[in-house]
Amino acid sequence: MAVFNTIISMGATVMMPIIFFLVGLVFKVGPAKSFKAGMTVGIGFTGINLVVGLLIQSLGPAAQDMVTRFGLELNVVDVGWATSAAMGWSSPLIPFIVAGAILLNVVLLVINKTKIINIDIFNYWLISLVGAFVYANTDSMVLGVVAALLSYLIAFIIGDLTAKPIQEMYNIKGVAFVHVTCGAFVPIGIAVNWIIERIPGLNKIDLNPEKITKTLGVIGEPLTLATILGGGLGILAGWSIEQILPLAVNVAAVMLILPKMVELTVDGVMIIRDAAEQYMQKMFPGREFYFGMDTALLIGEPCIIATSLLLIPSAIILAMILPGNKMLPFADLSAVVFLISMVAPFCKRNMFRIYITGLVILSLCLYGSTDQSKTYTDIAVGSHIVEQVEGQEYGNISATYNSPIGWSIIKISELIGD
Repeated sequence: MAVFNTIISMGATVMMPIIFFLVGLVFKVGPAKSFKAGMTVGIGFTGINLVVGLLIQSLGPAAQDMVTRFGLELNVVDVGWATSAAMGWSSPLIPFIVAGAILLNVVLLVINKTKIINIDIFNYWLISLVGAFVYANTDSMVLGVVAALLSYLIAFIIGDLTAKPIQEMYNIKGVAFVHVTCGAFVPIGIAVNWIIERIPGLNKIDLNPEKITKTLGVIGEPLTLATILGGGLGILAGWSIEQILPLAVNVAAVMLILPKMVELTVDGVMIIRDAAEQYMQKMFPGREFYFGMDTALLIGEPCIIATSLLLIPSAIILAMILPGNKMLPFADLSAVVFLISMVAPFCKRNMFRIYITGLVILSLCLYGSTDQSKTYTDIAVGSHIVEQVEGQEYGNISATYNSPIGWSIIKISELIGD
């Protein structure tokens, strides 16, 4: 377990090459080809992390200055997904959750109830976080593990149902996403799209990247839009021209480079996926299989990046105007790009519809974080991950405990705990 925890602590850039190398050996790809595939995936994830890091380093200070400029004074502070991940992986339930999650995937494959071989092990923290909340409410390790695995099962169902539309839109063959946070928001995207389709006028608004480019020319190109949006965020932050221009260039760089890093990662995935498909076809003739991957593969899509840039200031405005909200969006504002990553195919890549969906998602996240702030703080402080500050509580807008799946399971556990 110590070795496993050490590998986990190194993140996806180390974990994924190891997993893909071992998976390649299992599926008879050969050591050399498995090594190349694993390293290609690892390098791709390294590139994605570097580009996302650039986005966070660029937008983080702007978002924080926007918070200060708008005068937000809320007592539940967003401490970022890394804090939530640390809480999930430090849970005493984690050995049982990891073993149970792997076993659940095997059983679902054997009984033909999923097509997904989920190798996104790093994101087990998502289900573990749900388990940690239930454990805190009920003091029952059994209920905590059951809650985690229940959320995982629901994510598998969503992953299977969304696989084909996502593959077609993103042009990524043979992958799926068993993601308890992002997957939970897909029904919201479907509902928003359904409602807008039935509202005269709104149903005529079509803001997909290709149409914008065709209508506006160079001004509508994703690179130009990213530059304009990046500069706009600097203006909202009250920055000087010397600060705004580098921000605009950095955001434009993310728009251009991120898809290339995703493409590199997919190249490595396809080497193993194609071999795995042939191998599994021999064992299970006529069946189709997907690899479960991190949603980082989806955030390079221009409609996702551009919409997320619009949602960052919107999150701050929502925090100000939503009655009863106590959550201060802060460390994870730039992670909004992940929250909308799985909804795009169901909103027809229409940035207007994705934006409206994003507003609903952010509202749910803010209210969910407000509702569960005490439990989050107790777990984080009890695990010695953060320090208690008088009059202040903690949360995270891009985690599982405040998404529809996790929040519902946790609220049921509160009834059991009472």
